[in-house]
Amino acid sequence: MQSLESDTVPTRAEKQHPGLKFALEIGPLLVFFFGNLRGEWLLQTFPALSVLGGPLLVATGLFMAATVLSLIVSKIVFKHLPVMPFVSGIVVLIFGGLSIWLQDEIFIKMKPTIVNTLFGVSLLVGLMFGKSLLGYVFNAAFQLTEEGWKKLTLRWGIFFLFLAVLNEVVWRNFSDAVWINFKVWGTMPITIAFTLAQMPLIMKHSLDQKNEDGQ
Repeated sequence: MQSLESDTVPTRAEKQHPGLKFALEIGPLLVFFFGNLRGEWLLQTFPALSVLGGPLLVATGLFMAATVLSLIVSKIVFKHLPVMPFVSGIVVLIFGGLSIWLQDEIFIKMKPTIVNTLFGVSLLVGLMFGKSLLGYVFNAAFQLTEEGWKKLTLRWGIFFLFLAVLNEVVWRNFSDAVWINFKVWGTMPITIAFTLAQMPLIMKHSLDQKNEDGQ
């Protein structure tokens, strides 16, 4: 059985292919964006796709296929499936499948809300029981002190819940085009900015930094 430790310390393959790892994470989202942007063209060029529904549901089907392919490649190249992409992929398949089966786009729109709420609640509940679970879903390339992991876990737990609320606000109040652009081009910059903002805390509580200071 795969150890959860593999999600706290990057494997040799992940260190050797950081670009591929990033591409596998962002790739399905780009496919989703392209599928919706060129949905009408895809339906005209490949009439068989009409069985899925309208442009957004065609994009959803492509998103599901790209997600499965991404997980397969990750397993082959990196020898394990990181928890966060795996759980997100399961939710994509469930809610994407429901969207296509019921011809209701709401399910795929709620997927980010469900995933972010799941991670946010899991991290915060873990802290309540004295467990810093971030290392098991973050696939971090650094090692922190116990205090550092607790602080970082708290911040990420709150941030995940913020993203869940933000997704609800956007999809319920704006057009599909605005929501998809936000999902692809908005969520990622926000997450990157938040991650960079945590660097002072990470450096302060880094075990490597502690070791250097102790020398």
